[in-house]
Amino acid sequence: MTAHYDALETREAAAREAELFSRLPGVLRAAMAAPAYAERLRGLDPSSVTSRAALAHLPVLRKSELPALHKASQPFGGFVAAVPGSFARLYTSPGPIFEAEGRQADPWRGARALFAAGFREGDIVLNTFSYHLTPGGFIFDASARALGCAVIPAGPGNTEQQFELIEAYRPVGYSGTPDFLKILLDTAASAGRDVSSIKRAIVSGAAFPPSLQAEIKARGIDAYQAFGTADLGLVAFETAAREGMVVNEDLIMEIVKPGTGDPAAPGDVGEIIVTSLDPHHPWIRLALGDLTAALPGTSRCGRTNMRIKGWMGRADQTTKVKGMFVRPEQIAEIGKRHPGLGRLRLVVTRERETDAMTLKAETSGPSEALRDDVAGTLRAVTKLGGAVELVGPGTLPNDGKVIADER
Repeated sequence: MTAHYDALETREAAAREAELFSRLPGVLRAAMAAPAYAERLRGLDPSSVTSRAALAHLPVLRKSELPALHKASQPFGGFVAAVPGSFARLYTSPGPIFEAEGRQADPWRGARALFAAGFREGDIVLNTFSYHLTPGGFIFDASARALGCAVIPAGPGNTEQQFELIEAYRPVGYSGTPDFLKILLDTAASAGRDVSSIKRAIVSGAAFPPSLQAEIKARGIDAYQAFGTADLGLVAFETAAREGMVVNEDLIMEIVKPGTGDPAAPGDVGEIIVTSLDPHHPWIRLALGDLTAALPGTSRCGRTNMRIKGWMGRADQTTKVKGMFVRPEQIAEIGKRHPGLGRLRLVVTRERETDAMTLKAETSGPSEALRDDVAGTLRAVTKLGGAVELVGPGTLPNDGKVIADER
């Protein structure tokens, strides 16, 4: 049994980087044919964007902005030059955000993730992601079929009918949320139904804590996690090495300081930003609002792409204080004005029945003058007063949190 989907997964990291950034200028030109990207990237020479440093200067498009942008200019907010009829399927996700599926094979780039999870040509897969209007079911359906698997398009719910299908077709694989997999196994056990054919699973869309991982493993199923979105498809996936997740091919992932487009320090928790290289429907620096951290080195499984720890929370920590919103990008601005500071964290509490803020700032040179200067910047940037506490380097946790609401 081959260990890798193809040779792209094991090429030298420098070769991958060079290939991705050689394609990026063409993708940027295609993106700028759409009016919204043309406006955002006005004056840009695409041929100049051939490195991560150059890419980091381009504006960030936040996924949280998409509902308003799509509403203002339906269906795709002006970010797609192609007409909707040029796609294979058209979807909507809560927001609403409108998504399109390309006509190419494996449009969601998911076959690699299923291969890494042990799925192979000829396997039968029970797919329990929803097929109703949202792309989840089709993402895993198309990925499995691109790998040569047969798919049972079960969707979620209706366990009784699912048991009939499982007992008839004897699927070896499962795709769906980890929660529904547990429901399926528990219900089958109590009802005396045979689901023993399922030996491996790829799960996504919900937390998969170690306790549940151990329970699923004890029940004879080897389950792997995948991280994806309705916009991009499968972004990263777990491999047999069980060392975080490997980023998918044909994507450029950046990890930035929350609320900014600035690269996070190596190993620091930051926000995931992804640029896709599909000229038909490009995404340029799409900020997903999810946190992760890069892992050093390459995976023991032999795949050489960037590795991440997996999903580590949400980056959008916007909090209302005394009736005014305080945003992560404002805390980042304070850091820019005081470059000698390390990590920053704004702690919001209640004191004497009123909101209170304390900005904790790492520094190797604390002084009363510095504290007063930072307090002045805090007021100037947020329009709110707050205390400043200077702490030593390495004091604040590396968890990507810049605003902690403790009320």
